[in-house]
Amino acid sequence: MTSLGDKWTVLVVLQLARSTEGRMRFSHIRREVNGISQRMLTVTLRMLERNGLVVRHYHAEVPPRVEYELSAMGVSLVPALETFAGWITAHWDAMADARKHYDAREK
Repeated sequence: MTSLGDKWTVLVVLQLARSTEGRMRFSHIRREVNGISQRMLTVTLRMLERNGLVVRHYHAEVPPRVEYELSAMGVSLVPALETFAGWITAHWDAMADARKHYDAREK
C-alpha cells in the first residue's frame, strides 16, 4: 500500500503540478520522475486516483492514450508538498550526517 507521504507520491504530485499542459502521459511522468519503476508509478497513480487527488483520462485511440492530471483536491495539496520538499532539501546534509553518526554508534 502506498501512502500519501511516501517518496514517489510526493515526486509524482509535484511533477504533475509542474506540467505546463495540465495533463501528462504515463511515459512522460516516468521519464521525469527519476528512478521510479513502471510498477511503482502504476501503483502510485492508482492510489492517487483512488484518493481523489488525480484524474485519469483514457482516450480510446490506436494505440490507447492515457493522461493524468491533478484534481482540484490534488492541486490544493501542492503548496504543502512544496514546503515539505523545501524542508527536506534544506536539511538533507544534516540528515545524512545524523545517519552516519547513528550507524557508527550502532556498530
